[in-house]
Amino acid sequence: MKILLLGAALAFTTMPALAHVTLETQQAVAGSGYKAVLRVPHGCDGSPTTSIRVLLPEGFRLAKPMPKAGWQLSTVKKTVEPFDNHGTTVREDVSEIEWRGGNLPDDFYDEFVFRGTLPAGAGETAWFKVVQKCTKGETRWDEIPADGKAAAKPAAGVKLTPPASPAHSH
Repeated sequence: MKILLLGAALAFTTMPALAHVTLETQQAVAGSGYKAVLRVPHGCDGSPTTSIRVLLPEGFRLAKPMPKAGWQLSTVKKTVEPFDNHGTTVREDVSEIEWRGGNLPDDFYDEFVFRGTLPAGAGETAWFKVVQKCTKGETRWDEIPADGKAAAKPAAGVKLTPPASPAHSH
C-alpha cells in the first residue's frame, strides 16, 4: 500500500510539468458564439508568466477579450474577407489578443477570457495558438496534433460540432 501511495504522490507532484494551456470548453457548435476560457496552469520552468498572447484561428470572428486586473490588454487586427455583422460590413477583425505586464507565479493558476464566433467548419477543430512569456523564457503552445498523435506543446483546441437537428414533434 505504501508503494502505491508513493507512486500516486510521485505522479501527482510531476503533473504540473505535463499540464498544457487549454480551453475550458473543448467542444462547441460550429459558427456559434463561444466564450473561451483559456486556462494557464503554470509558468515556464518555474518562472512566473508575464504575458499570454493568443493567435485566433482562421474564421474566428468578432473577438472581444475580457480585461484582467493588473494586466494590459491589446489586440491586433487584420484585413478579412468582408462579412455582415448586424447590418455593418466588417473588413477588419481581431486576429491576436495579448494580456501582458502581469505576474502569474508558477505555483498559481489563472484564466484568460474572450468571446467571439467560432468558424463554421463542423467536424473540424479550431486551434488557438498561445505564446506564454515568462520572466525567464517562453513556451509556444502552437503544435497541431496530427494523425491522432499527441503533441508535446499542443495548441488549445475546440472541436466544432454540427448544429443540433430540430426535434420532431409527433
